[in-house]
Amino acid sequence: MFKFLFALVALFGLSGCVVGTVVGTAVDVAVEVVKVPFKVGGAIVDVVSDDEEEAEESEPEN
Repeated sequence: MFKFLFALVALFGLSGCVVGTVVGTAVDVAVEVVKVPFKVGGAIVDVVSDDEEEAEESEPEN
């Protein structure tokens, strides 16, 4: 009987850790999904601003 109670207590104790891990993983995935558009937008801005700087540098000065 003691082994059964011990196993039951251990099961409930570990289930809390499992739930915490699953929730933590879900939150990490959600955060990364939200970051992607900002990373893409930042990359586009960098590409556009680099082109403008190169065009200004390549123009001959009078």
